[in-house]
Amino acid sequence: MISISQRDAALFAGFSISIMAVHAGFAYAFLLQGFNLPDKTALTTDNTRPPLTSFRFGTFDLLIILIWAVLVAWALHVSLKQVDEPLFSATVWLRISYTLCLETALLSSNAIVLLLNDAKYLSGYGESLFNALVTLFLNKFHYNWSLVLVIFGCHLYVLSYLVFKSDYIPKKFVFLLIIVSLCYIINNWANLLLPNYEKYKTTIEIFLSVPMIVGEMGFGLWLLFKGGIEHED
Repeated sequence: MISISQRDAALFAGFSISIMAVHAGFAYAFLLQGFNLPDKTALTTDNTRPPLTSFRFGTFDLLIILIWAVLVAWALHVSLKQVDEPLFSATVWLRISYTLCLETALLSSNAIVLLLNDAKYLSGYGESLFNALVTLFLNKFHYNWSLVLVIFGCHLYVLSYLVFKSDYIPKKFVFLLIIVSLCYIINNWANLLLPNYEKYKTTIEIFLSVPMIVGEMGFGLWLLFKGGIEHED
């Protein structure tokens, strides 16, 4: 079995969280913002070709996030399991659930790429059915993405309690992680449950993005530069 110090695990976790945050930003820009056509826009091969390139990049970013999510779980396991192993097991299961939902979102995005990449689907299904299929997979992707972020928010909430119980992680991260987790949970539950939330979503997400970035990146950077040092001393 590979032996790794808590400092090395924290270093790896911090680096991984930072990488995931960057790729999540790109995925959001390419998938959720760069490919968000109005309901009545005809999805022909002409007007989907530019966003299709962006969608490919976004799908690749999702794959990167999926890989790093597994690696972060392992690194956090080494760093925090001694704090409360049963509670940490709950965070692991939440992260596994989050990863599985992310895989489902990735499958939906791949289906959209396949449909839009070949004109034979448009000619074979006809414009009406083709539009319906793309819209179905696009809506399925948005639904799965929101569900991913709800579960991720729950994961962060439990993680904040682990940070609270630890004797070597600054307690300011308890507050930050709780705020970030609630931002994820409330925003994405609203996106799933409220029919008119799209009208306000962009404004709300701009408002929530500041504490989310500060909390996630702050915790990742602390792990990267200071995690495990005091504890090993």
